[in-house]
Amino acid sequence: MEVLLFGISKELMGQQVLSLPEHQKIATVLELKQWILNQYPEMGTLYSFAIAVDQEYADDETPITENQEIALIPPVSGG
Repeated sequence: MEVLLFGISKELMGQQVLSLPEHQKIATVLELKQWILNQYPEMGTLYSFAIAVDQEYADDETPITENQEIALIPPVSGG
């Protein structure tokens, strides 16, 4: 499973695409968020981040599969 990274999340993780190990079974957005925070504790410094599945914001219960487009959306400030 691959997760596209944007903004500060890309800087914190040091990459543009996060590739999860093949053995890692992630079934929901919440499980993905927990895995990210366990593997990249610096992501906990953000006050929030969202996950988009197939270009739509997803809630924690949204199921995810290997063949979907998944993106991590960091907080955005406007001006």
